[in-house]
Amino acid sequence: QVQLVESGGGLVQAGESLRLSCVDSGRTFNSFPMAWFRQAPGQEREFVATINWNGGATIYADSVKGRFTIARDNAKSTVYLRMNSLKPEDTAVYYCAATLRYLAPRIDGYDYWGQGTQVTVSS
Repeated sequence: QVQLVESGGGLVQAGESLRLSCVDSGRTFNSFPMAWFRQAPGQEREFVATINWNGGATIYADSVKGRFTIARDNAKSTVYLRMNSLKPEDTAVYYCAATLRYLAPRIDGYDYWGQGTQVTVSS
């Protein structure tokens, strides 16, 4: 059974850090790309970062490049998103996503989604 479960969200102040985790409880995607997306209130879901199966390739949205880092631990079937220097505009629900296809920095490249975790950054 495919199940992606995110955790690690919360309320922080601008400039602080958070690390999000996403567990692939069915161990379905250890050999496939996984990604993070986010959706702010009233806005469309947008791409944040993606990583290939072994961590050897990553892609980031320009808005987070240099501040966020995506990583994965296949032994734990977990993908992480380390978020540094957070800004109020990073406030959103963050979603983990996975695909059985290829690495892609766009929403239609992913078929499996978690329920999301809220990140709120106060100024």
